[in-house]
Amino acid sequence: MSSYLFIKATGRLVTQLLQPVCSKEEMISSALTKHYSRMTSEAHLLTSEEKNQAVQDLQALGWAEVPARDAIYKEFVFKTFNQAFGFMTRVSLQAEKMNHHPEWFNVYNKVKITLTTHDCGKLTKKDVKLAQFIEKVATS
Repeated sequence: MSSYLFIKATGRLVTQLLQPVCSKEEMISSALTKHYSRMTSEAHLLTSEEKNQAVQDLQALGWAEVPARDAIYKEFVFKTFNQAFGFMTRVSLQAEKMNHHPEWFNVYNKVKITLTTHDCGKLTKKDVKLAQFIEKVATS
């Protein structure tokens, strides 16, 4: 069984044998296509109405818009460092699944989080989805 790495070179795909994992290049190509399609579909910009509603909903939960940036921000305070670190661990696992990583800063029991989609420099559906997940984790 073989796995292939696809490299775009002068208009054609070049395959390079890597390591035993999978025997069909179609399976890998299909998986990559699905992965990137899902990523781009979730990163769509919000319409003005969607953005206003999302920001309003998140502001009710303590999030704030970041001046001079299309981003949102919230500070979380926990009883201990272990609780803050556990919170960050849960959020990091979800962020990795979403391929969407927050800007954050942690000192002892405080975690400061800023969300924006760096690819486009704007707030997107991914940011809203991650903020909603963060809220669930913080309250559980």
